[in-house]
Amino acid sequence: MSDFVLTALQYYGAGAAALAAFILSLNVGRKWSGFAFVIFVTSSIALIAWGFLDDDAEGIGVQNVILLVINCVGVYRYLLSGHWKDKERAA
Repeated sequence: MSDFVLTALQYYGAGAAALAAFILSLNVGRKWSGFAFVIFVTSSIALIAWGFLDDDAEGIGVQNVILLVINCVGVYRYLLSGHWKDKERAA
């Protein structure tokens, strides 16, 4: 794999994770939090690819497989499940 692609995956993954964490820290609502988790998912995918394509980064790949599952749960809870609509109606 070319060094350019590996570097792009590495830095995209890091930058996207930082952006998603920043959005979550703003606590601007359910929809924005859901979009932050979508960004986290793309970050995890990039870091999984980098981790398994680069000889020295396998640990990052394994860690991001786990984080990908967690981030998909976040996407489901904040964007796809409708259980929060019932809570808003009851309030």
